[in-house]
Amino acid sequence: MSPTPLRLLSSLRRLVHTDGEAMLDTQLLPVIDEALSTRILDLAIRIGETMLVVGAPANEVTLTIVRVCGAYGLDPVHVDVTYNSITIAHSRPGASRPTTLLRVVRGSVPDHAKLQRLQALVTEITGGLPLDDAISRCRAIRRLPFRYRPAIVVASQASLATGVAIMFGANWLALVLSFIAAALAATTQYALARARVPYFFAQIAGGFVLTVVAALSPLLQYTGLDAAAAIRPSVIVASGIVLMLAGLTVVGAAQDAIDGFALTATGRILELTTQTLGVVLGILAGLETVRVIGLGMSAPSNALPLGPVSVQFVGAAVIAIAVAVYNGAGARIIVVSAALSLVAWAGYVGASGLGFDVAAASGIGAFIGSFVGIVVAYRLHVPSVAITTAAILPLVPGAAVFRGLLGVVESGEDPAVLMTGVTTLAGAATIGVALAVGASLGIYLGQPVRATLSSVVRARARTRR
Repeated sequence: MSPTPLRLLSSLRRLVHTDGEAMLDTQLLPVIDEALSTRILDLAIRIGETMLVVGAPANEVTLTIVRVCGAYGLDPVHVDVTYNSITIAHSRPGASRPTTLLRVVRGSVPDHAKLQRLQALVTEITGGLPLDDAISRCRAIRRLPFRYRPAIVVASQASLATGVAIMFGANWLALVLSFIAAALAATTQYALARARVPYFFAQIAGGFVLTVVAALSPLLQYTGLDAAAAIRPSVIVASGIVLMLAGLTVVGAAQDAIDGFALTATGRILELTTQTLGVVLGILAGLETVRVIGLGMSAPSNALPLGPVSVQFVGAAVIAIAVAVYNGAGARIIVVSAALSLVAWAGYVGASGLGFDVAAASGIGAFIGSFVGIVVAYRLHVPSVAITTAAILPLVPGAAVFRGLLGVVESGEDPAVLMTGVTTLAGAATIGVALAVGASLGIYLGQPVRATLSSVVRARARTRR
């Protein structure tokens, strides 16, 4: 074959196939030695571990670790976040083996003030903070004690229960009893935690204390107080149920499941189920105890009515403020949480007024609260998980949970009462799922809006310069 046809075939071949020998070698030269890469990975994994402990979702932890490593020249890195461990690995060009670190995550203690400091540190790292300064700052943040003393935490927990009672339009005596019952339950749980008793049993003890105090409240009628005749024990227990479900990661578990972190989501859902079961067992034990001593409570036939709309908003704000303090938030997070709780409750009231049922209205309220929260969180420099949790907690169906449990316990041989109780519990579970889905959907739809707003702000800043 002549050279011309050969050249033609060669040209046609190059149009179809790529020439591997002609590809340029774009591999980076190893400019970071093993000791430096280990320090960078150690800083990133410690920041991620602390964020996971104080309540950040797994996806945010993963992205933060990647950002920190990328800021110091380690790219790419492999990050694996599970419920109780974080693994991070980086393969340097030319190295015989990758550098791998693992940190075990022990427990989960929400601390939103510490989370806010960590997010500010990550922002400074991406802005050029030297590695030595970042390591020192991270060590100082990790060693920070919880913002509030135990007495303040117990008072905030009792105030949370009081906020729930306010939403139900309880009188002053019922508010005082709700505060006392919740304070006794919180103190009991704190004492058991100091004794290193598993939290499952602390939930049982808290539910038991709440139920017994609520069952004893009708005895105040013998004092002659007019307010004692209008006390509803169900409101006291329902307030305490919301308190003991306040620290559970419903939204975090749903968000991890949607993000594809199956192990982390499974662990959080299992923890949620176990601790909720502890509350159920404590209430059942309390109901059986008061029944034996002759102070049993009858199951209400209808749902507990809420108070006036204006009072509902006051109660929602009190709940959000108490949750923020309970989670160690600072003044800025407290104010934003209170405002967002009003937004979320307004969404719930508006949806209910349009004819939506309780579960759908709760989901809509959670969606609006989380959507607005994720947008304003960036501008106000507060963690989105902190304000979202406080915003949707007034929507937790504590009264429905108690009414269903009470119906199951007091049903006896009456199948109709038993089925009513089971149906009520199923409805409460539906509301919980709606809250998780609505909050997660609001976060995901709010993220691109937040990114767009932040890009607009940066573009305007560059134009001004």
